[in-house]
Amino acid sequence: MSKLKLIIQREFIAKVRNKSFIMMTFLSPLLMLGMGALVYFLMKKNDEKVKEIVYVDNSKLFSKDDFKDTETVHYLDYTALGVDETKKKVEEGNYYGALIIPKQDSLELLAHAIEFYSKDSPGMSVIGSLENKIETKIRNEKLNDFGIDLEKIKASKINTDIKMFNFSGEESSKLINGLKIGIGAVAGYLLMMFVIIYGNSVMRSVIEEKTSRIIEIIVSSVKPFQLMLGKIIGNASAGLLQFFIWGIILLVLKTVASSVFGVDVVEMQTARVPAEQMEAVKAATGGGEMQMIMQEVLRLPILKMFVLFIFYFLGGFMLYSSLFAAVGAAVDNETDTQQFMLPIMLPLMLGIYVGFATVMNDPHGSIAILFSYIPFTSPIVMLMRVPFGVSWYELAISMALLLVTFVFMVWLAAKIYRVGILMYGKKPTYKDLYKWLKYKG
Repeated sequence: MSKLKLIIQREFIAKVRNKSFIMMTFLSPLLMLGMGALVYFLMKKNDEKVKEIVYVDNSKLFSKDDFKDTETVHYLDYTALGVDETKKKVEEGNYYGALIIPKQDSLELLAHAIEFYSKDSPGMSVIGSLENKIETKIRNEKLNDFGIDLEKIKASKINTDIKMFNFSGEESSKLINGLKIGIGAVAGYLLMMFVIIYGNSVMRSVIEEKTSRIIEIIVSSVKPFQLMLGKIIGNASAGLLQFFIWGIILLVLKTVASSVFGVDVVEMQTARVPAEQMEAVKAATGGGEMQMIMQEVLRLPILKMFVLFIFYFLGGFMLYSSLFAAVGAAVDNETDTQQFMLPIMLPLMLGIYVGFATVMNDPHGSIAILFSYIPFTSPIVMLMRVPFGVSWYELAISMALLLVTFVFMVWLAAKIYRVGILMYGKKPTYKDLYKWLKYKG
């Protein structure tokens, strides 16, 4: 144990004293906040730009009330100019585009005859808004033709809000489900990025020691299993320290930005939400959406989620780091690692895809449960399931399988490690790795 402790200390200290580690620890939060501020600024600038759209209504069906101006779109009636003159004026001027509504014998023909001309490709949101306006008008005209009173149809519309409870009487909501999805997605994505960044760090560390031949001295006094385990734990500890520092810095920057510069971080995060959706949230919560969100967050099993996050975070990283270390021991340079990276990355990507495809829609479905048991995908899939509530026996099975698989993979990778670490000048193949696994010397 004393040798393992020394190896962990050596790896941890070597990592945290690295200049790039120190720079990225303090620069990354600033870059993240800067990128967020830049995106917010660009979105605000984009929203401030007013688009002028002209329309020619030869059908005499639409009125100015059907094309009401918004903060970002202004409509101009050029029907009197005619189609050709309008096209020419729009092409020569600084207009966003021209909407041409021809005269047709029926509403069905009209729905498929409307055209939009612009110098550049129009945004999908703009076209979608125009289509909604036109569809609404044509539908209303058709209802009038059927002799249906539109006012009665409007009066018959009732918004439904289904209140959700579990059988213990605890209330749920659509908002809290959205929060659970967001928390699970962020946790799974963070784990994948952590594994990729620090797994590669473990691999590079092994390659550097192998190429410098210092490893030949180390393995003479330390077992390969201990050496690999020490590297993995040491790098994991450095990574967790970095994440902890990032959290503190981001919290401080958020507080400073809110109090000193008057920057509303919540507004930055919700800037891309359509105004209609924001109005719906305000109507549903009486304008106190932030209070509602905080109440929903506090109802989540935060302590349980935090403990499981740490466990699966470390378990997933250590499992994959053993594979990265084995690859590093088998090759002489990073270029030769590419042939072995795909089998390592595939389960990670599969976990992300399964999480988004199944957990988001059915967190307690058979596919989600299955992949939360498989050790190579469970760190990501189970992290996505945890906010929705997972029984303790499911967690016990998943955690036990992850621990057993981790120890087995470290032992297996150590067999590759002890042979590959002393092999130079030959690009290994999968056949070579299999031979090293069978080596008993």
